[in-house]
Amino acid sequence: MKTITTDNVKARLDAGEQLNLIDVREPYEHTDFNIGGILLPLGKIRSMQVEEIEDLKNSEIILYCRSGNRSGQAALILEQMGFSDVTNMLGGMLDWQLKY
Repeated sequence: MKTITTDNVKARLDAGEQLNLIDVREPYEHTDFNIGGILLPLGKIRSMQVEEIEDLKNSEIILYCRSGNRSGQAALILEQMGFSDVTNMLGGMLDWQLKY
């Protein structure tokens, strides 16, 4: 599993890059604060309900959660499901909100 820092994601977004961001938190967490990612909670990923991102199977995907733990789990699962370019954002939304 690859990792990326919040600084790198922020810099890429600020540069206008279109990123495939996936938020694996719960809906209430996503509603409270998010950085524009597709909401796909870890529970859905665990039960392999990932139809909405099937078209990203060969594209870079950056996963994030509150701290980086759930997104790390999700990254491992997606890799096992055949997703080829999965990256976990270290520090998650806690780090993002501290810095930005």
